[in-house]
Amino acid sequence: MIDRLRKKFIRLCMLSFVTVFFVLFAAIYLFTEVQTSARLDTLADLVSENDGIFPDFEQFGPEAGQILPPEGVNQESPFTTRFFTVRFDGEGELLSVDIRAIASVSEEEAQAYAAAALEKGKERGWLENFRYKVYPAADGTAVVFINGADTREPNQRFLLTASSVFIAGSVVVLLLVILFSKQAVKPAVESYQKQKQFITDANHELKTPLTLIQTNLDIMESESGPNEWLSDIREETGIMAGLVNRLVMLSRMDEDQSTLEMRPFSLSEAVSETAAAFAGTIRERGITLEQDVPPGVSCTGDEAAVRQLISILMDNAVKYCDRDGTIRVGLSGGRRPVLTLENSYAAVDSIQLDRLFDRFYRADKARTYGSGFGVGLSIAKAIAEKHRGEITVSSLEGRAIRFRVKL
Repeated sequence: MIDRLRKKFIRLCMLSFVTVFFVLFAAIYLFTEVQTSARLDTLADLVSENDGIFPDFEQFGPEAGQILPPEGVNQESPFTTRFFTVRFDGEGELLSVDIRAIASVSEEEAQAYAAAALEKGKERGWLENFRYKVYPAADGTAVVFINGADTREPNQRFLLTASSVFIAGSVVVLLLVILFSKQAVKPAVESYQKQKQFITDANHELKTPLTLIQTNLDIMESESGPNEWLSDIREETGIMAGLVNRLVMLSRMDEDQSTLEMRPFSLSEAVSETAAAFAGTIRERGITLEQDVPPGVSCTGDEAAVRQLISILMDNAVKYCDRDGTIRVGLSGGRRPVLTLENSYAAVDSIQLDRLFDRFYRADKARTYGSGFGVGLSIAKAIAEKHRGEITVSSLEGRAIRFRVKL
């Protein structure tokens, strides 16, 4: 129990840490990309508005009739901006390639970049480390490319550094979480231990008086003979003893050290024989039992526990099946066998299916005390989990309940 809680706590902490990092990482990445694109678009606009040439900084200024330079543009921008322009006529034929402001791109490469940009059909975009803009020119169409490598590379180095810091930080956080996880889950473990101890103590404290009551009932019946009141006391005593035994079973199922004996057995026989045990009750209620249980399906596990799981599901199906209804039992083989059990129940929509496995939850509040304790399905779920399986419940078109057990 302690190990499971610690592992769950560690997983949740690390998942939270990783989620926060990725959110921050994505936010930083998007912000830098948007900022970089906006800055390069400003430069591309300047070049496109100046007929493919970067304008002289002298044309910007506070004098009358002049405009202020765009944000990020200064006296060094004409010399530090690396760009090239490719022009096409109205028929799409190449007119000119201007690579005077960049040395790392040849005319052939510039033509290839321009053709790729036109093929995309977008006004702006990225091609490798170049931000481009397609704009109409006097003699056709032109494409200007601004080199963004000097901006993107520092951003990439920053993100790489952030990733390295995150990895190192994750290791440190993981070690700290592992170190302090025992203390973090200690209150929950203590509460669980107290609950388990309470159930164990209650079992010992209740078994003695229950046994004494049953013994005294035997003596009284032998002396005065059976009567209605003694029968009621015996029935209620038996119900109480059954509840105590089931609570103890649940407590043991919750323990880390499983007492189940895992060995191969015939699951087909277990399902068929357990279902057959309910034949009398099924006939009395006019229920039809349909079985699709192929022979030869085997399973590795505790046969007695699996039979108990099947018995709980069958008992639940009989109790909650409509009179003259149908119960269907199905089994499929494979590496992980699957058992399905369906029963017709017209009031299925009134049941909180997500609570059926809760302890002491009873779907039909009108049922009498002796009809069940509301812990049977909890035991079935515990047995399935002990076999590293799962049990689920669902509604079939509002007319039936289906339990599915994957072992």
